[in-house]
Amino acid sequence: MVKTGKSLSKKKAGAVTGDEESARGRLLSAATHLFCKNGINATGIDAIIGEAGTAKTTLYKLFGSKTNLVHAVLENEGKQWREWFIGAIEAGGGDAQTKLTRIFPALKSWFGEERFYGCPFINAVGEHDKDQKQFRNIAMRHKKVVLAHIEKLASEMGAAEPEMLAHQLALLIDGAIVAAMVSRNPDVADTAGLAAGSLFEPAKKKRRANAAAELVAV
Repeated sequence: MVKTGKSLSKKKAGAVTGDEESARGRLLSAATHLFCKNGINATGIDAIIGEAGTAKTTLYKLFGSKTNLVHAVLENEGKQWREWFIGAIEAGGGDAQTKLTRIFPALKSWFGEERFYGCPFINAVGEHDKDQKQFRNIAMRHKKVVLAHIEKLASEMGAAEPEMLAHQLALLIDGAIVAAMVSRNPDVADTAGLAAGSLFEPAKKKRRANAAAELVAV
C-alpha cells in the first residue's frame, strides 16, 4: 500500500518527538549530575551539552534557558526523591511508628551512595540570592508533600501534635542530609534516628496508658 504524504509527515513528526524526548532525558540526567556535584552556578551550558551529547540549540529548544533547565531538574529530582522516600518508609507495612522509624535507615542508605551530593533543593537555595523566590518556591512545594506524609503517620501514631512532630522530624532529616554531605559519613543518620526515637516516646506512653485503661474497663 502506498503511504500518503500526510502519513509520512506524521511518521516523521513522531520520530522527531522521540528524538527530542531522548535528548530531554539526557540533558536532565547530565544537568542533575553536574548541578548536584559541582553546583548550579559552577556548571555551564557547554559542560551540560558535552555530558548529554546534544547540541546547544537542542537545549535551548527544549528548555529555553539554563534557569528553566534548573527548574526542570529540581521538579524531576523532587518527584523521584519523594517516590523513593515514601516508598522506603511504607515498604513492609506495619503501624505508623514502624514506618516513621524507617526514615533514618532509608536516609543512611542514600547517604552511602557514590553519587550522594546532598539535597538539590538545599543546595540550590544555598548558592543563590536568598531574596529570590524561584528556587525556594520549588523547594517549599517539595517539602510540603514530604511533611504532609510524615504528619499523616504522626497523626496515626497518636502524636498529641502531629504537625509539630512532622516539623521536628523534618529538621532532623535536613540536618542529617547536610551533616552527611559535609562529613561524607552515612552514620550521621543513626544519630538523627536516635534523636527521633525520643520524639516518639510521648505517643508510645499515651498508647500504653490507653491500652491499660481498656484492660481495666474490661
